[in-house]
Amino acid sequence: QVQLVESGGGLVQPGGSLNLSCAASGFTFSTYAMAWYRRAPGQKGEMVAQIRNDGRLTDYANFALDRFTISRDNSQNTLFLQMSNLQPEDTAEYYCRKGTGENWYSGFEAWGQGTQVTVSS
Repeated sequence: QVQLVESGGGLVQPGGSLNLSCAASGFTFSTYAMAWYRRAPGQKGEMVAQIRNDGRLTDYANFALDRFTISRDNSQNTLFLQMSNLQPEDTAEYYCRKGTGENWYSGFEAWGQGTQVTVSS
């Protein structure tokens, strides 16, 4: 059974940083692309960043470029998202997602329970 457990969210002031983690289990982590998505209240979920199974290729939403970094440790079955220069519009529930193939072109099929990120002064 696929399990994705996010952690690292919290309250941060504008301009601050947070590092999110996602512990994965129940599948061969190194075989699948992974992604971070986010969903703000009343809005649809949106892709934040995605990473190929081997970690050598990444892709970001425009709003995440130059501020967020996605990475993974296949030896620890863990996905990471480093976020800097956070702004109030980054406030959302952040979710880890499992891909259906090695690359994100195959799509995603599972969600974690989410971790809340709130950016406010």
